[in-house]
Amino acid sequence: LFFIALCFLAQGQSVIQVTADITTNTTWMNTNIYVLNGYIHVDSGATLTIMPGTIIKGKADDGTGSILSTLLIDRGAKLVASGTANQPIVFTSEKPVGQRSYGDWGGVVICGRATINPASGQAEVEGTPAGTTVYGGPDDDDSSGVLRYIRIEFCGIPLQPNKEINGLTLAGIGRKTVLDNIQISYSGDDSFEWFGGTVNAKHLIAYRGWDDDFDTDFGFRGKVQFAVAQRDSQVADPGSGSNGFESDNDATGSSNTPFTQAIFCNVTSVGPLATLSSGYNSNFKRGMHIRRNSKLSIHNSLSLGWPIALLLDGAGCETNATANELQIRNQVFAGCVDSFKVASGSVFDLRTWYYTGAFSNEMDMNTSDVQLTAPFNYANPNFLPMSGSPVLTGADFTNGNLNGDAWFQNVPYRGAFGTTDWTANWANWDPQNTSYDLVSNSPDLSTLNIARVFPNPTSGNLNIEFHSTQSTEGSVEIFDMSGRKVLNAFEGVFQTGLNSFSTDINSLSQGIYFLKIKTAENVKTVKVSKI
Repeated sequence: LFFIALCFLAQGQSVIQVTADITTNTTWMNTNIYVLNGYIHVDSGATLTIMPGTIIKGKADDGTGSILSTLLIDRGAKLVASGTANQPIVFTSEKPVGQRSYGDWGGVVICGRATINPASGQAEVEGTPAGTTVYGGPDDDDSSGVLRYIRIEFCGIPLQPNKEINGLTLAGIGRKTVLDNIQISYSGDDSFEWFGGTVNAKHLIAYRGWDDDFDTDFGFRGKVQFAVAQRDSQVADPGSGSNGFESDNDATGSSNTPFTQAIFCNVTSVGPLATLSSGYNSNFKRGMHIRRNSKLSIHNSLSLGWPIALLLDGAGCETNATANELQIRNQVFAGCVDSFKVASGSVFDLRTWYYTGAFSNEMDMNTSDVQLTAPFNYANPNFLPMSGSPVLTGADFTNGNLNGDAWFQNVPYRGAFGTTDWTANWANWDPQNTSYDLVSNSPDLSTLNIARVFPNPTSGNLNIEFHSTQSTEGSVEIFDMSGRKVLNAFEGVFQTGLNSFSTDINSLSQGIYFLKIKTAENVKTVKVSKI
Protein backbone atom coordinates (compact mmCIF):
# COMPACT_ATOMS: atom_id res chain seq x y z
CA LEU A 1 0.00 0.00 0.00
CA PHE A 2 1.17 3.53 -0.68
CA PHE A 3 -0.06 7.11 -0.60
CA ILE A 4 0.31 9.53 -3.49
CA ALA A 5 -0.27 13.28 -3.56
CA LEU A 6 -2.36 14.13 -6.58
CA CYS A 7 -0.73 17.52 -6.94
CA PHE A 8 2.45 15.80 -8.12
CA LEU A 9 0.82 13.49 -10.65
CA ALA A 10 1.16 15.85 -13.58
CA GLN A 11 4.78 16.74 -13.05
CA GLY A 12 5.99 14.14 -15.54
CA GLN A 13 3.66 15.30 -18.28
CA SER A 14 4.17 18.30 -20.54
CA VAL A 15 2.46 19.85 -23.52
CA ILE A 16 5.25 20.31 -26.06
CA GLN A 17 4.87 22.73 -28.96
CA VAL A 18 6.63 21.34 -32.04
CA THR A 19 7.65 24.29 -34.21
CA ALA A 20 10.91 23.19 -35.89
CA ASP A 21 11.86 20.40 -38.28
CA ILE A 22 13.24 17.19 -36.80
CA THR A 23 16.82 16.79 -37.97
CA THR A 24 18.15 14.04 -35.69
CA ASN A 25 16.74 10.82 -34.23
CA THR A 26 13.94 11.83 -31.87
CA THR A 27 11.53 9.96 -29.59
CA TRP A 28 8.11 11.25 -28.52
CA MET A 29 6.91 9.80 -25.21
CA ASN A 30 3.37 8.97 -24.13
CA THR A 31 3.87 11.03 -20.97
CA ASN A 32 3.69 14.19 -23.11
CA ILE A 33 1.23 15.71 -25.55
CA TYR A 34 2.83 17.07 -28.73
CA VAL A 35 1.26 19.95 -30.66
CA LEU A 36 2.31 20.36 -34.30
CA ASN A 37 2.56 24.01 -35.23
CA GLY A 38 3.03 24.50 -38.99
CA TYR A 39 4.74 22.21 -41.52
CA ILE A 40 6.96 19.89 -39.50
CA HIS A 41 9.44 17.84 -41.54
CA VAL A 42 11.37 14.81 -40.41
CA ASP A 43 14.52 15.34 -42.46
CA SER A 44 16.30 12.68 -44.48
CA GLY A 45 18.49 10.51 -42.26
CA ALA A 46 16.40 11.14 -39.14
CA THR A 47 13.94 8.76 -37.47
CA LEU A 48 10.97 9.98 -35.44
CA THR A 49 9.92 7.26 -32.98
CA ILE A 50 6.52 7.66 -31.31
CA MET A 51 5.78 5.49 -28.29
CA PRO A 52 2.48 3.60 -27.86
CA GLY A 53 -0.29 5.71 -26.37
CA THR A 54 1.19 9.06 -27.43
CA ILE A 55 -1.18 11.87 -28.39
CA ILE A 56 -0.18 14.33 -31.13
CA LYS A 57 -2.37 17.33 -31.88
CA GLY A 58 -2.42 19.45 -35.00
CA LYS A 59 -2.71 23.18 -34.38
CA ALA A 60 -5.61 24.59 -36.36
CA ASP A 61 -5.80 27.79 -38.39
CA ASP A 62 -6.61 30.62 -35.97
CA GLY A 63 -8.53 32.52 -38.63
CA THR A 64 -5.56 34.60 -39.78
CA GLY A 65 -4.64 32.28 -42.67
CA SER A 66 -1.67 30.80 -40.86
CA ILE A 67 -0.19 27.55 -42.15
CA LEU A 68 -2.12 24.53 -40.97
CA SER A 69 -0.12 21.90 -39.15
CA THR A 70 1.15 18.88 -41.07
CA LEU A 71 3.69 16.15 -40.28
CA LEU A 72 5.86 15.41 -43.34
CA ILE A 73 8.27 12.46 -43.45
CA ASP A 74 10.86 13.23 -46.12
CA ARG A 75 12.56 10.74 -48.46
CA GLY A 76 15.23 8.95 -46.49
CA ALA A 77 13.56 9.69 -43.14
CA LYS A 78 11.53 7.24 -41.07
CA LEU A 79 8.44 7.37 -38.88
CA VAL A 80 8.38 4.51 -36.38
CA ALA A 81 4.96 4.79 -34.75
CA SER A 82 4.14 1.33 -33.45
CA GLY A 83 1.15 1.51 -31.15
CA THR A 84 -0.81 -1.38 -29.70
CA ALA A 85 -4.51 -2.24 -29.53
CA ASN A 86 -4.55 -1.09 -25.91
CA GLN A 87 -2.35 1.94 -26.55
CA PRO A 88 -2.95 3.31 -30.05
CA ILE A 89 -1.08 6.39 -31.19
CA VAL A 90 -3.49 9.27 -31.90
CA PHE A 91 -3.06 12.24 -34.21
CA THR A 92 -5.98 14.60 -33.69
CA SER A 93 -7.19 18.19 -33.64
CA GLU A 94 -6.00 20.55 -30.94
CA LYS A 95 -9.58 21.83 -30.58
CA PRO A 96 -11.58 20.86 -27.50
CA VAL A 97 -14.44 18.39 -27.27
CA GLY A 98 -17.42 19.51 -29.36
CA GLN A 99 -15.46 21.91 -31.60
CA ARG A 100 -13.45 19.57 -33.83
CA SER A 101 -14.25 19.26 -37.52
CA TYR A 102 -13.04 18.24 -40.96
CA GLY A 103 -9.70 19.73 -41.92
CA ASP A 104 -8.74 21.22 -38.57
CA TRP A 105 -5.14 20.35 -39.49
CA GLY A 106 -3.27 18.92 -42.45
CA GLY A 107 -2.53 15.27 -41.73
CA VAL A 108 0.43 12.92 -42.16
CA VAL A 109 2.47 12.87 -45.38
CA ILE A 110 5.11 10.18 -45.99
CA CYS A 111 7.52 10.41 -48.92
CA GLY A 112 9.56 7.43 -50.07
CA ARG A 113 12.02 6.30 -52.72
CA ALA A 114 9.95 3.67 -54.54
CA THR A 115 9.19 3.93 -58.25
CA ILE A 116 6.35 6.11 -59.56
CA ASN A 117 5.17 6.75 -63.09
CA PRO A 118 5.94 10.35 -64.03
CA ALA A 119 8.62 10.23 -66.70
CA SER A 120 11.06 12.01 -64.36
CA GLY A 121 10.72 9.27 -61.77
CA GLN A 122 9.91 11.77 -59.03
CA ALA A 123 7.26 14.33 -58.16
CA GLU A 124 6.15 16.68 -55.38
CA VAL A 125 3.22 16.10 -53.06
CA GLU A 126 0.36 18.30 -54.19
CA GLY A 127 -0.32 21.37 -52.11
CA THR A 128 2.95 21.51 -50.20
CA PRO A 129 5.54 24.28 -50.61
CA ALA A 130 7.66 23.86 -53.74
CA GLY A 131 10.73 21.69 -53.30
CA THR A 132 9.84 20.50 -49.80
CA THR A 133 8.15 17.14 -50.37
CA VAL A 134 9.77 15.33 -53.28
CA TYR A 135 8.98 11.62 -53.59
CA GLY A 136 9.86 8.72 -55.86
CA GLY A 137 13.06 6.93 -56.77
CA PRO A 138 14.48 3.56 -57.83
CA ASP A 139 14.02 1.53 -54.62
CA ASP A 140 10.78 -0.49 -54.45
CA ASP A 141 12.10 -2.14 -51.26
CA ASP A 142 12.51 1.20 -49.51
CA SER A 143 11.33 1.54 -45.90
CA SER A 144 9.77 4.68 -44.48
CA GLY A 145 9.20 3.05 -41.10
CA VAL A 146 6.25 1.53 -39.27
CA LEU A 147 2.69 2.75 -38.72
CA ARG A 148 0.77 0.32 -36.54
CA TYR A 149 -2.36 0.97 -34.45
CA ILE A 150 -2.64 4.62 -35.50
CA ARG A 151 -5.62 6.97 -35.52
CA ILE A 152 -5.53 10.20 -37.58
CA GLU A 153 -8.54 12.44 -36.93
CA PHE A 154 -10.03 15.75 -38.23
CA CYS A 155 -7.30 16.05 -40.84
CA GLY A 156 -7.18 16.62 -44.61
CA ILE A 157 -7.28 20.18 -45.91
CA PRO A 158 -6.36 22.37 -48.91
CA LEU A 159 -2.84 23.63 -48.25
CA GLN A 160 -2.94 25.79 -51.40
CA PRO A 161 -5.86 26.71 -53.69
CA ASN A 162 -7.10 23.59 -55.49
CA LYS A 163 -4.36 21.54 -53.84
CA GLU A 164 -5.50 19.23 -51.10
CA ILE A 165 -3.75 17.00 -48.64
CA ASN A 166 -5.25 13.77 -47.34
CA GLY A 167 -5.64 12.13 -43.99
CA LEU A 168 -2.71 9.84 -44.80
CA THR A 169 -0.70 10.60 -47.93
CA LEU A 170 1.56 7.75 -49.07
CA ALA A 171 3.87 9.05 -51.78
CA GLY A 172 6.33 6.63 -53.39
CA ILE A 173 6.46 4.37 -50.34
CA GLY A 174 8.42 1.11 -50.59
CA ARG A 175 7.22 -2.35 -49.65
CA LYS A 176 9.43 -2.67 -46.56
CA THR A 177 7.32 0.00 -44.85
CA VAL A 178 4.80 -1.53 -42.42
CA LEU A 179 1.18 -0.27 -42.43
CA ASP A 180 -1.30 -2.14 -40.22
CA ASN A 181 -4.36 -1.07 -38.21
CA ILE A 182 -4.79 2.57 -39.24
CA GLN A 183 -7.99 4.59 -38.85
CA ILE A 184 -8.57 7.90 -40.66
CA SER A 185 -11.58 9.81 -39.29
CA TYR A 186 -13.27 12.98 -40.54
CA SER A 187 -10.71 13.71 -43.23
CA GLY A 188 -11.42 16.89 -45.17
CA ASP A 189 -10.18 15.27 -48.40
CA ASP A 190 -9.40 11.61 -49.23
CA SER A 191 -8.91 9.34 -46.25
CA PHE A 192 -6.08 7.34 -47.86
CA GLU A 193 -4.25 8.25 -51.06
CA TRP A 194 -1.35 6.38 -52.62
CA PHE A 195 0.88 8.17 -55.15
CA GLY A 196 2.88 5.37 -56.77
CA GLY A 197 5.05 3.06 -54.72
CA THR A 198 4.78 -0.56 -53.64
CA VAL A 199 3.79 -0.44 -49.97
CA ASN A 200 1.33 -3.03 -48.63
CA ALA A 201 -1.28 -2.46 -45.91
CA LYS A 202 -3.74 -4.39 -43.78
CA HIS A 203 -6.63 -3.39 -41.51
CA LEU A 204 -7.49 0.12 -42.70
CA ILE A 205 -10.50 2.19 -41.63
CA ALA A 206 -11.83 5.21 -43.52
CA TYR A 207 -14.47 6.76 -41.27
CA ARG A 208 -16.85 9.52 -42.34
CA GLY A 209 -14.44 11.13 -44.82
CA TRP A 210 -15.19 14.04 -47.13
CA ASP A 211 -13.91 12.98 -50.56
CA ASP A 212 -12.76 9.46 -51.54
CA ASP A 213 -11.97 6.61 -49.18
CA PHE A 214 -9.24 4.81 -51.14
CA ASP A 215 -7.54 6.79 -53.93
CA THR A 216 -4.74 5.26 -56.01
CA ASP A 217 -2.65 6.83 -58.77
CA PHE A 218 0.81 7.52 -60.31
CA GLY A 219 1.70 3.85 -60.51
CA PHE A 220 0.73 2.46 -57.09
CA ARG A 221 1.31 -1.30 -57.15
CA GLY A 222 0.92 -2.35 -53.53
CA LYS A 223 -1.54 -4.71 -51.90
CA VAL A 224 -4.29 -3.95 -49.38
CA GLN A 225 -6.28 -6.54 -47.44
CA PHE A 226 -9.00 -6.00 -44.83
CA ALA A 227 -10.22 -2.43 -45.21
CA VAL A 228 -13.52 -0.85 -44.25
CA ALA A 229 -15.07 2.51 -45.07
CA GLN A 230 -18.21 4.11 -43.69
CA ARG A 231 -19.68 7.35 -45.04
CA ASP A 232 -21.85 10.04 -43.43
CA SER A 233 -24.88 10.27 -45.72
CA GLN A 234 -24.98 14.08 -45.44
CA VAL A 235 -21.27 14.86 -45.98
CA ALA A 236 -19.68 14.70 -49.43
CA ASP A 237 -17.27 16.68 -51.60
CA PRO A 238 -19.09 19.33 -53.68
CA GLY A 239 -16.07 19.67 -55.95
CA SER A 240 -15.06 16.31 -57.42
CA GLY A 241 -17.81 14.25 -55.78
CA SER A 242 -17.22 11.43 -53.31
CA ASN A 243 -16.40 7.82 -54.20
CA GLY A 244 -15.47 4.69 -52.32
CA PHE A 245 -12.62 3.81 -54.70
CA GLU A 246 -11.05 6.23 -57.15
CA SER A 247 -8.16 5.13 -59.32
CA ASP A 248 -6.05 6.70 -62.12
CA ASN A 249 -2.87 5.65 -63.83
CA ASP A 250 -1.94 9.31 -63.75
CA ALA A 251 -3.63 12.69 -64.14
CA THR A 252 -3.87 12.44 -67.94
CA GLY A 253 -4.56 8.72 -68.32
CA SER A 254 -1.25 8.13 -70.09
CA SER A 255 0.52 4.81 -70.56
CA ASN A 256 3.44 5.88 -68.37
CA THR A 257 4.87 2.99 -66.42
CA PRO A 258 4.75 1.59 -63.88
CA PHE A 259 0.96 1.39 -64.18
CA THR A 260 -1.36 1.83 -61.26
CA GLN A 261 -1.97 -1.86 -60.67
CA ALA A 262 -2.80 -2.18 -56.98
CA ILE A 263 -4.65 -5.20 -55.59
CA PHE A 264 -7.37 -4.70 -52.97
CA CYS A 265 -8.86 -7.72 -51.24
CA ASN A 266 -11.55 -8.10 -48.55
CA VAL A 267 -12.89 -4.56 -48.47
CA THR A 268 -16.23 -3.45 -47.02
CA SER A 269 -17.37 -0.10 -48.42
CA VAL A 270 -20.50 1.37 -46.78
CA GLY A 271 -21.95 4.22 -48.82
CA PRO A 272 -24.61 6.80 -47.89
CA LEU A 273 -27.81 4.81 -48.60
CA ALA A 274 -29.06 2.49 -45.87
CA THR A 275 -32.04 1.83 -48.17
CA LEU A 276 -32.87 2.88 -51.72
CA SER A 277 -35.22 5.54 -50.33
CA SER A 278 -32.71 7.03 -47.87
CA GLY A 279 -31.86 10.69 -48.21
CA TYR A 280 -28.25 11.54 -49.01
CA ASN A 281 -25.96 14.33 -50.14
CA SER A 282 -26.21 14.61 -53.94
CA ASN A 283 -22.42 14.92 -54.22
CA PHE A 284 -22.03 11.22 -53.51
CA LYS A 285 -21.15 9.41 -56.74
CA ARG A 286 -19.86 5.84 -57.09
CA GLY A 287 -18.75 2.87 -55.08
CA MET A 288 -15.91 2.49 -57.59
CA HIS A 289 -14.69 5.02 -60.15
CA ILE A 290 -11.86 3.43 -62.13
CA ARG A 291 -10.54 5.75 -64.81
CA ARG A 292 -7.55 7.20 -66.71
CA ASN A 293 -5.99 3.91 -67.80
CA SER A 294 -5.81 2.36 -64.33
CA LYS A 295 -5.26 -1.38 -63.94
CA LEU A 296 -6.70 -1.63 -60.42
CA SER A 297 -7.96 -5.03 -59.21
CA ILE A 298 -10.49 -5.67 -56.43
CA HIS A 299 -11.24 -9.12 -55.02
CA ASN A 300 -13.56 -10.69 -52.45
CA SER A 301 -15.12 -7.36 -51.51
CA LEU A 302 -18.46 -5.79 -50.63
CA SER A 303 -19.95 -2.36 -51.44
CA LEU A 304 -23.26 -1.19 -49.96
CA GLY A 305 -25.56 1.73 -50.64
CA TRP A 306 -23.97 3.83 -53.40
CA PRO A 307 -25.84 5.95 -55.96
CA ILE A 308 -23.81 4.25 -58.73
CA ALA A 309 -22.10 0.94 -58.10
CA LEU A 310 -19.36 0.96 -60.76
CA LEU A 311 -18.09 3.46 -63.30
CA LEU A 312 -15.46 2.14 -65.69
CA ASP A 313 -14.29 5.34 -67.30
CA GLY A 314 -12.38 5.53 -70.57
CA ALA A 315 -11.09 3.36 -73.38
CA GLY A 316 -7.86 2.62 -71.52
CA CYS A 317 -9.67 1.02 -68.59
CA GLU A 318 -11.98 -0.89 -70.93
CA THR A 319 -8.98 -2.30 -72.79
CA ASN A 320 -7.32 -3.22 -69.48
CA ALA A 321 -10.48 -4.99 -68.32
CA THR A 322 -10.75 -6.96 -71.56
CA ALA A 323 -7.11 -8.00 -71.18
CA ASN A 324 -7.69 -9.15 -67.55
CA GLU A 325 -5.24 -6.52 -66.30
CA LEU A 326 -8.07 -4.68 -64.53
CA GLN A 327 -10.06 -7.20 -62.48
CA ILE A 328 -13.14 -7.22 -60.28
CA ARG A 329 -13.72 -10.70 -58.91
CA ASN A 330 -16.00 -12.20 -56.26
CA GLN A 331 -17.44 -8.73 -55.65
CA VAL A 332 -20.86 -7.97 -54.11
CA PHE A 333 -22.66 -4.69 -54.74
CA ALA A 334 -25.88 -4.26 -52.75
CA GLY A 335 -28.47 -1.51 -52.41
CA CYS A 336 -27.12 0.71 -55.19
CA VAL A 337 -29.52 2.99 -57.09
CA ASP A 338 -27.82 2.44 -60.44
CA SER A 339 -25.51 -0.42 -61.29
CA PHE A 340 -23.19 0.39 -64.19
CA LYS A 341 -21.84 3.45 -65.96
CA VAL A 342 -19.27 3.85 -68.73
CA ALA A 343 -17.87 6.95 -70.36
CA SER A 344 -20.11 8.78 -72.80
CA GLY A 345 -20.00 7.21 -76.25
CA SER A 346 -18.46 3.95 -75.08
CA VAL A 347 -19.70 0.71 -76.64
CA PHE A 348 -18.05 -1.46 -73.97
CA ASP A 349 -20.61 -3.82 -72.41
CA LEU A 350 -19.73 -3.37 -68.75
CA ARG A 351 -22.71 -5.37 -67.54
CA THR A 352 -21.75 -8.44 -69.56
CA TRP A 353 -18.12 -8.13 -68.47
CA TYR A 354 -19.02 -7.78 -64.78
CA TYR A 355 -21.38 -10.79 -64.89
CA THR A 356 -18.88 -13.09 -66.62
CA GLY A 357 -19.56 -16.43 -64.93
CA ALA A 358 -15.96 -17.10 -63.93
CA PHE A 359 -15.77 -13.72 -62.17
CA SER A 360 -18.42 -14.73 -59.56
CA ASN A 361 -19.64 -11.15 -59.09
CA GLU A 362 -23.06 -10.20 -57.69
CA MET A 363 -25.15 -7.05 -57.97
CA ASP A 364 -28.84 -7.80 -57.35
CA MET A 365 -29.11 -7.55 -53.56
CA ASN A 366 -30.62 -5.07 -51.14
CA THR A 367 -28.45 -3.90 -48.25
CA SER A 368 -30.56 -5.99 -45.87
CA ASP A 369 -29.92 -9.13 -47.92
CA VAL A 370 -26.22 -8.96 -47.07
CA GLN A 371 -27.07 -9.29 -43.36
CA LEU A 372 -24.38 -7.18 -41.76
CA THR A 373 -25.06 -6.40 -38.10
CA ALA A 374 -25.17 -2.57 -38.07
CA PRO A 375 -23.13 -1.11 -40.95
CA PHE A 376 -25.04 2.19 -41.11
CA ASN A 377 -24.88 2.94 -37.38
CA TYR A 378 -22.51 5.92 -37.22
CA ALA A 379 -22.11 6.05 -33.45
CA ASN A 380 -21.39 2.36 -32.95
CA PRO A 381 -21.05 0.53 -36.26
CA ASN A 382 -20.81 -3.22 -36.45
CA PHE A 383 -19.69 -4.55 -39.82
CA LEU A 384 -19.70 -8.25 -38.88
CA PRO A 385 -21.92 -10.53 -40.98
CA MET A 386 -24.73 -12.15 -39.04
CA SER A 387 -25.10 -15.91 -38.93
CA GLY A 388 -26.36 -17.03 -42.31
CA SER A 389 -25.06 -14.00 -44.19
CA PRO A 390 -24.22 -14.83 -47.82
CA VAL A 391 -20.88 -12.99 -47.56
CA LEU A 392 -19.53 -15.33 -44.88
CA THR A 393 -18.61 -17.51 -47.84
CA GLY A 394 -17.80 -16.96 -51.51
CA ALA A 395 -14.22 -15.69 -51.38
CA ASP A 396 -11.71 -17.15 -53.81
CA PHE A 397 -7.92 -17.03 -53.64
CA THR A 398 -7.11 -19.12 -56.72
CA ASN A 399 -6.96 -16.03 -58.94
CA GLY A 400 -3.49 -15.27 -60.26
CA ASN A 401 -3.36 -11.95 -58.37
CA LEU A 402 -3.71 -13.81 -55.05
CA ASN A 403 -2.74 -17.44 -55.55
CA GLY A 404 0.66 -18.34 -54.13
CA ASP A 405 1.15 -14.98 -52.44
CA ALA A 406 1.73 -15.73 -48.77
CA TRP A 407 1.13 -12.07 -47.87
CA PHE A 408 -2.62 -12.51 -48.42
CA GLN A 409 -4.51 -14.25 -45.65
CA ASN A 410 -6.75 -16.89 -47.22
CA VAL A 411 -10.21 -16.42 -45.68
CA PRO A 412 -13.64 -17.77 -46.73
CA TYR A 413 -15.58 -14.51 -46.49
CA ARG A 414 -16.15 -11.54 -48.77
CA GLY A 415 -15.73 -8.11 -47.26
CA ALA A 416 -13.44 -7.04 -44.45
CA PHE A 417 -14.87 -9.20 -41.65
CA GLY A 418 -15.78 -12.75 -40.84
CA THR A 419 -16.70 -13.53 -37.23
CA THR A 420 -13.96 -11.44 -35.58
CA ASP A 421 -14.00 -7.64 -35.25
CA TRP A 422 -10.43 -6.47 -35.78
CA THR A 423 -11.46 -2.85 -34.99
CA ALA A 424 -12.22 -3.73 -31.36
CA ASN A 425 -10.36 -1.87 -28.57
CA TRP A 426 -8.27 0.48 -30.72
CA ALA A 427 -10.70 2.14 -33.17
CA ASN A 428 -12.74 5.15 -32.04
CA TRP A 429 -16.19 5.89 -33.47
CA ASP A 430 -16.71 9.07 -31.43
CA PRO A 431 -13.50 11.12 -31.56
CA GLN A 432 -15.52 14.33 -31.34
CA ASN A 433 -16.29 13.59 -27.69
CA THR A 434 -13.04 11.95 -26.65
CA SER A 435 -10.94 13.78 -24.09
CA TYR A 436 -7.29 13.99 -25.04
CA ASP A 437 -6.30 16.01 -21.96
CA LEU A 438 -6.18 13.38 -19.28
CA VAL A 439 -3.86 14.99 -16.79
CA SER A 440 -4.26 18.50 -15.47
CA ASN A 441 -0.93 20.34 -15.41
CA SER A 442 -1.86 22.47 -12.38
CA PRO A 443 -4.43 20.61 -10.30
CA ASP A 444 -6.45 22.59 -7.77
CA LEU A 445 -6.55 20.86 -4.38
CA SER A 446 -9.32 23.02 -2.93
CA THR A 447 -11.79 20.12 -3.05
CA LEU A 448 -9.80 16.90 -3.53
CA ASN A 449 -6.70 16.46 -1.42
CA ILE A 450 -4.98 13.08 -1.27
CA ALA A 451 -5.81 9.79 -2.94
CA ARG A 452 -4.67 6.25 -2.28
CA VAL A 453 -5.04 3.75 -5.12
CA PHE A 454 -4.12 0.17 -4.30
CA PRO A 455 -2.96 -2.37 -5.19
CA ASN A 456 -1.20 -0.75 -8.11
CA PRO A 457 -0.24 -2.62 -10.29
CA THR A 458 -3.32 -4.81 -9.93
CA SER A 459 -4.69 -7.89 -11.60
CA GLY A 460 -8.29 -7.43 -10.49
CA ASN A 461 -9.94 -5.17 -7.90
CA LEU A 462 -8.73 -1.60 -7.51
CA ASN A 463 -9.36 0.32 -4.26
CA ILE A 464 -9.62 4.11 -4.37
CA GLU A 465 -9.51 6.46 -1.38
CA PHE A 466 -9.45 10.28 -1.36
CA HIS A 467 -10.51 13.21 0.81
CA SER A 468 -12.99 15.86 -0.23
CA THR A 469 -13.26 19.15 1.67
CA GLN A 470 -16.96 19.45 0.82
CA SER A 471 -19.93 17.45 -0.36
CA THR A 472 -20.03 17.63 -4.16
CA GLU A 473 -21.15 15.69 -7.19
CA GLY A 474 -18.39 13.81 -8.95
CA SER A 475 -17.28 10.69 -10.76
CA VAL A 476 -14.47 8.15 -10.86
CA GLU A 477 -13.64 6.96 -14.39
CA ILE A 478 -10.91 4.93 -16.07
CA PHE A 479 -9.46 5.84 -19.47
CA ASP A 480 -7.08 4.00 -21.77
CA MET A 481 -3.92 5.58 -23.13
CA SER A 482 -5.74 6.94 -26.18
CA GLY A 483 -8.15 8.96 -24.03
CA ARG A 484 -11.17 6.71 -24.41
CA LYS A 485 -13.25 6.00 -21.32
CA VAL A 486 -13.32 2.26 -20.67
CA LEU A 487 -14.93 2.02 -17.21
CA ASN A 488 -17.21 4.00 -14.87
CA ALA A 489 -16.20 3.21 -11.27
CA PHE A 490 -18.55 5.69 -9.59
CA GLU A 491 -20.93 8.51 -10.36
CA GLY A 492 -22.80 10.38 -7.63
CA VAL A 493 -22.07 12.52 -4.56
CA PHE A 494 -18.65 12.71 -2.90
CA GLN A 495 -19.04 13.08 0.86
CA THR A 496 -17.08 15.51 3.02
CA GLY A 497 -14.05 13.69 4.40
CA LEU A 498 -12.83 10.28 3.32
CA ASN A 499 -14.41 8.63 0.26
CA SER A 500 -13.68 4.97 -0.52
CA PHE A 501 -14.55 2.95 -3.62
CA SER A 502 -13.64 -0.41 -5.05
CA THR A 503 -13.94 -1.33 -8.71
CA ASP A 504 -13.34 -4.53 -10.65
CA ILE A 505 -11.06 -4.03 -13.67
CA ASN A 506 -10.83 -7.70 -14.67
CA SER A 507 -12.55 -6.84 -17.96
CA LEU A 508 -9.64 -4.61 -19.01
CA SER A 509 -6.67 -5.91 -20.95
CA GLN A 510 -3.17 -5.67 -19.55
CA GLY A 511 -1.64 -2.23 -19.94
CA ILE A 512 -1.50 1.33 -18.63
CA TYR A 513 -4.68 3.27 -17.76
CA PHE A 514 -5.57 6.56 -16.14
CA LEU A 515 -7.97 6.77 -13.19
CA LYS A 516 -9.69 10.15 -13.26
CA ILE A 517 -11.44 11.61 -10.19
CA LYS A 518 -13.65 14.51 -11.28
CA THR A 519 -15.79 17.21 -9.77
CA ALA A 520 -17.09 20.38 -11.41
CA GLU A 521 -14.00 22.22 -10.15
CA ASN A 522 -11.30 19.56 -10.20
CA VAL A 523 -9.81 16.74 -12.23
CA LYS A 524 -7.22 14.52 -10.57
CA THR A 525 -5.55 11.61 -12.37
CA VAL A 526 -3.64 8.53 -11.22
CA LYS A 527 -1.79 6.19 -13.55
CA VAL A 528 -2.89 2.57 -13.04
CA SER A 529 -1.22 -0.61 -14.29
CA LYS A 530 -3.32 -3.69 -15.07
CA ILE A 531 -1.22 -6.88 -14.97
